[in-house]
Amino acid sequence: MMRAGLIIYGDLSITSGGYLYDRQLVRYLQAQGDEIEIIALPWKNYGRHLLDNLRLSLARRLRQAKFDILLQDELNHPSLFLLNRPLRSRIKIPLISIVHHLRSSERHPKWQLQLFRQVERAYLHTIDGFVFNSRTTRATVEALSGQEKPAVVAYPSGSHFTSTVSHASISQRAASAGPLCLLFVGNVSPRKGLHILLDALCLLPQDMWQLEVIGDIKSDTKYSDRLIKSAESSGLSSNITWHGRLSASTLAERITNNHVLIVPSSYEGFGIVYLEGMGYGLPAIGTTSGAAHEIITTGQNGFLIAPDDAVSLARHIANLHKDRQLLVQMGIAALETSKNHPTWETSMRDVREFLLQFT
Repeated sequence: MMRAGLIIYGDLSITSGGYLYDRQLVRYLQAQGDEIEIIALPWKNYGRHLLDNLRLSLARRLRQAKFDILLQDELNHPSLFLLNRPLRSRIKIPLISIVHHLRSSERHPKWQLQLFRQVERAYLHTIDGFVFNSRTTRATVEALSGQEKPAVVAYPSGSHFTSTVSHASISQRAASAGPLCLLFVGNVSPRKGLHILLDALCLLPQDMWQLEVIGDIKSDTKYSDRLIKSAESSGLSSNITWHGRLSASTLAERITNNHVLIVPSSYEGFGIVYLEGMGYGLPAIGTTSGAAHEIITTGQNGFLIAPDDAVSLARHIANLHKDRQLLVQMGIAALETSKNHPTWETSMRDVREFLLQFT
């Protein structure tokens, strides 16, 4: 049996790919008889998170805990980049970071990126080992830190939904008359690139497409309000359905009823949503920035475009609308990609075996 702590921000039930990964790991470890204590730090802005390093109560709690290993979601790096150093010398247990993607991989003003890189680099140097969600994330971390430390790459899975989609149902769905049914799933924030999708749709006839947007529009209200108003002023509103967040069962239903998943993010550390769509036979369109290329193969199970390339995105949508046989072929390939991808069970077993080497 292993006794582990896991440091996160907020609540483990938060809806995002990173928190889903952490939940799956906790469930697997507990199912193996391991004891896991969640250490939840309150959400703050980045500057106030930096001050967490000076909180005596947090340092005391971590020093007094009886762990064999301390896991840290890398998202918490600003709260730990200084605290980890005295912590390592006092409690003398391995510090393992779970990295979904670096904050410094996202788009930010230059001064912010410089700050994020410095703080993340300092944090990475305090860590004994890493759990990565993709090869791309591993390479990015090693490039920033300039170090190679013990690590495991354990891919997320899209299999927490139960899909009954078959090759026949994919063909039947693609053959249905009418517009191409497009799906966007993700928090409505600039990084997820919904504005690029809307720019692409402005270039296409409105009888060619329908779009469903599923995701939290409150994560960045200024951004989401701007997109909704832009859609209205461009005359696109009648073609777009804004769902907000949905339950797992309702989300699965909506995925089933669409043809293509499009999430043109400016960066993805992995992109679980692409696998989720592929599990229902939806070709995926993502970007070349980040790890989407580890899931999507252009021309086979979807397309990769350069970030911000609305023109290429519009061309791919138009081609899939016109060539329904291509849509069928890519949908079947997407389904097979999902089937051949590692399951949560397999990936989390690999993580546990890696962690046991430190205990």
